Amino acid sequence: MPKTQDQRRWLTISAPPGPEPVLLQHLRTRGFRWLQVADAALLMLAMVGINVVRFGTNWPHYPVSHYTIGFAIATAIHLIVYYFAGLYEPELRLGHRPWLPRIGAATLVAVLLDSLAALATGRYLMPRANLVALLVVASLLLTASRHLSRWVRLRRGGPPRVFLVGAPDDVNLARAHLHESDRTALIVGESTSAIGLEQLVDEAGATDVLMLSSGGLAALFPEPLTSFERRGIGALQRIGAQETMLGLREVREVAGMPFVPLQAHTLPRSRAHLKRCLELVAIIALSPIILPVALLVSCYVRIVAGKHILLRQERVGRNGRGFEMVKFRTMQPNAEEGLGPLLARRNDPRVIPACQWLRDTRLDEIPNLWNVVKGEMSIVGPRPERPELTARHEELIPGYRRRHEIPPGITGLAQIHGSYHTDPAFKLGYDLQYLVNWSPVLDVEIALRTVWVVVTRRV
Repeated sequence: MPKTQDQRRWLTISAPPGPEPVLLQHLRTRGFRWLQVADAALLMLAMVGINVVRFGTNWPHYPVSHYTIGFAIATAIHLIVYYFAGLYEPELRLGHRPWLPRIGAATLVAVLLDSLAALATGRYLMPRANLVALLVVASLLLTASRHLSRWVRLRRGGPPRVFLVGAPDDVNLARAHLHESDRTALIVGESTSAIGLEQLVDEAGATDVLMLSSGGLAALFPEPLTSFERRGIGALQRIGAQETMLGLREVREVAGMPFVPLQAHTLPRSRAHLKRCLELVAIIALSPIILPVALLVSCYVRIVAGKHILLRQERVGRNGRGFEMVKFRTMQPNAEEGLGPLLARRNDPRVIPACQWLRDTRLDEIPNLWNVVKGEMSIVGPRPERPELTARHEELIPGYRRRHEIPPGITGLAQIHGSYHTDPAFKLGYDLQYLVNWSPVLDVEIALRTVWVVVTRRV
């Protein structure tokens, strides 16, 4: 396709950057971003600047060293909040979301935590009135730094190089919109099908893929979408009137056209870390209750079921890796002898009668908390299945593998809405809905509704 003069100019001034040093590559895979360094400097500058504007060089009550430590603590709090808010996750080149609302909301949370930290420790981080000014100034400075970062990215790597996929009419319409509305995007290739897309994208040197017609997603997951995500190639699906009836929330605009981002992994690294931290805090806080109950249940199982108190069973965990799940034994010894792995069901004859109430109240799953501490499971998430059953489900149910994106859970959305006999395909719908809509509030809601399920013994 012939290039315009503007396109040739972009390609001339924006040669691809050289290879990144190994150390930086390692840090980047661990979540490091240069924006974190820039944010720390801007936050310190903002706090010092606010003090200078208010008090000049004669700061009240405390020496400069005291303020410096307080500012450092506040900066650390802000960076942690920004990380868990997803402000350091890689952004798409096309269809990026407005920064100011996200940064403003995260900064508000951080300022509130600054206040709580001061109250809890009795340490004066900064004058109280400075917190209000910091909310405004930090939000504006960090938003400006994101715009500057995007400008630098465009200068270094050039404009987005877009590959269009879809029916000819859809491709022609998108090409017209891109030429008219988004002059900084270059169209480097087109295809009517997603088959063999990864090779076509590589040959064209594309940085972004726009799926313009419906029905092509099956050819993208898990590959090449996983490969695109790993290599930083953005993928977006255009939505029409029919797709809007699905209640989509995260819609991006590209050259006046509505798109949703396609992701091989629905839970970003920062949110997965937040989920992990919150669950460990919950276990520590509830341990005075959990440990005595676990001791009583273990004594009961020893009396009614014999000396083998714990059942250790291989299950499929995050990314399809196996692990040994631990729970209290409630079934007869050799319950599956001659039968092979079977799904649990209502009034399961393999269950020891005196232990049925443990299954009904889910108390047999208390040892799962040890798996949570080890990082093999979560408190809330898709329930782990046995390898044999997982292999069967993956063969029969499209998309079943996506439920393994996070550690499996002790309880989950499928457990509070379904029961033992609910079809795995229906449970998968709940599991994927949970992955897409995860939040700390949703976890609390599921945990509380699990208590209700246990109390009413609805399984």
